[in-house]
Amino acid sequence: MKNAVIIAGGAADLPLDELDGRTPIEVARTPNLDVLAQIGRVGTAALTPNGCDADHEVCWMSLLGYDPGLHPGVRAPLKAAAMGLTLDPIDWVFHVDLVAASDGQHEDDARLLDASIGAITGAESRTLFDDLRAYWKLHEPELMGAYTLIGGEHGRGLLVDSSGSRTGRGREYQQVETAPPQEIVGSPWVEHLPAPIAGLTQGTSAGEDAADVLCRLIELSRGYLATHPINAARRVAGKRPANMAWIWGHGRTPRLQSFADRFGVRGAMINAADVSSGLATLIGWDRLDVPGMTCSLDTDYAAQGRAACGALDDFDLVCCHVDAPHEASRAGDLAAKIVAIEEIDRHVVGPVMRALERFGDAERDANATGWRMLVLPDCVASIATRKSDPAPVPLVMAGAWVRSVVPRPFHERSALASDLKIRPGDQLMEYFLKGGQAGVRVGRRVK
Repeated sequence: MKNAVIIAGGAADLPLDELDGRTPIEVARTPNLDVLAQIGRVGTAALTPNGCDADHEVCWMSLLGYDPGLHPGVRAPLKAAAMGLTLDPIDWVFHVDLVAASDGQHEDDARLLDASIGAITGAESRTLFDDLRAYWKLHEPELMGAYTLIGGEHGRGLLVDSSGSRTGRGREYQQVETAPPQEIVGSPWVEHLPAPIAGLTQGTSAGEDAADVLCRLIELSRGYLATHPINAARRVAGKRPANMAWIWGHGRTPRLQSFADRFGVRGAMINAADVSSGLATLIGWDRLDVPGMTCSLDTDYAAQGRAACGALDDFDLVCCHVDAPHEASRAGDLAAKIVAIEEIDRHVVGPVMRALERFGDAERDANATGWRMLVLPDCVASIATRKSDPAPVPLVMAGAWVRSVVPRPFHERSALASDLKIRPGDQLMEYFLKGGQAGVRVGRRVK
């Protein structure tokens, strides 16, 4: 059986007043998704478990068949895996974001002004990280013997603490809480520094020591980056300086059963996003690079579609992730989101569906290889709030042994009215690959 999964990142939305209560998927022209919906099944998948935020890593672990509740705090380790880093299971990994904080000369003193530092170039980002690494080593040589600062593009990097694997005496970060910088913009950043988790009665000292180390590094970065020549030039140019390194979002690399061992299927991933790329690496999938592929609205949709079609000859399952709709949601750009959905339908869904059809219908022809296709968003991404929502996502599935008694269109309201409701979402992959085939039982939590 040949299988294809098309992820229209963040395509799902909540009803919008400007669309008369409809969603971008409802108003977009999607003739290929319409065909899939007529020949297959429409339903929903709860990719965000109860009590969890609709974070990328949570939704993607569910989508690929792994329970995110068993692997908390994996976003930074997934980014490390996407970067090709091989870490010890007891190493801790943190995000390090270059942010803009007030400089103490204004009434908004000690507030986080910008979590993303727009328009920072790759060269600026790499230089700031390289120079900060050298500064930390100069002023905290013993501490930096266990830490590794890894620079990245757009002012985003990683910090790895290998003290546990190197000395056997690792710090207790599981007792520390940190704050994502994008959630504290406009707030006094000093109130959100790494700190021991409130209410802990055991190991408080270890948590305080670990939090204190991170606070020292943040404070050192603030003193150094404020006077860096790059930031001086940015101020002259009227740009905000990247004058503090904010450390947050720690975790350890999860131990995941390979996808081939779990489902008996060899997979490949086509995408440009860190989280899905890192997860693909950890579950043993091949990652296929495509020239022109980005995480933004400027991605080459047609190139991603062609790559997915070509990969079907070599892999049992091909997953193609296009994150453009999510990028439009983050920007609050409704028109761009609708266009992105239409481009995915035209350049990815349509060509992949036609490529799959050449493998024949295994339900009716015993000699055919057969195929199945699944299209869904990874999360509900609200244009109105510019944030992800934990609501179930709509899905459409077609192929051998996938039939619906009541054909329905593919959009959020229609999907919610369907009796196909996959909860929890980590049951989705098993249902997609195996459901309906003779002699195969799937998890009882799938309706």
